Amino acid sequence: MAKTSILNKIYNSGPLILLYYLCISEVDTNLEKIFEIFTLNFQIILIYFWVLKRPEIMANGHIFLAGLINDVVMGFPLGISSLSYLIIIFVGTYVRNKSVNTTIASDWFTFFMAMIFSNILFFSLLNNFSDLSFTYSKIGYNMFFTLFMFPVFWLLFNIYLMTLIGARDA
Repeated sequence: MAKTSILNKIYNSGPLILLYYLCISEVDTNLEKIFEIFTLNFQIILIYFWVLKRPEIMANGHIFLAGLINDVVMGFPLGISSLSYLIIIFVGTYVRNKSVNTTIASDWFTFFMAMIFSNILFFSLLNNFSDLSFTYSKIGYNMFFTLFMFPVFWLLFNIYLMTLIGARDA
């Protein structure tokens, strides 16, 4: 009985561990070096799904701290990633509170809206408070591939949710 309880705690903390790993490892930058135009903001997909389905797994403080870690690792001014992650949290929380049953289509559309608001905030703050340069084509590629890959990760996370954590919806 105690062994299954420990395993359940490990499975429940899996998405949070993955979020911290992604913020420390710069996986999206390494993908860009290999495939040139393929950039993916996997943290936003991860945060949005788990805030929408199981908000108790990823607390807002953990997401804010992961954003600060991401800023330090990537060399951004402190707080920019955290604020963009909080926009994702706010939209996900609003959708969770206003909808009874979510589908992949509704999650995809609301994810697109959350990503638009988050990226507008992120890149406007980055443009105004740092000397880092970026091109609008990179932003467009990042948004396109993140939006394109959302249904794939939505299905994978749903399988993880149903098999390892439990099928109880938020």
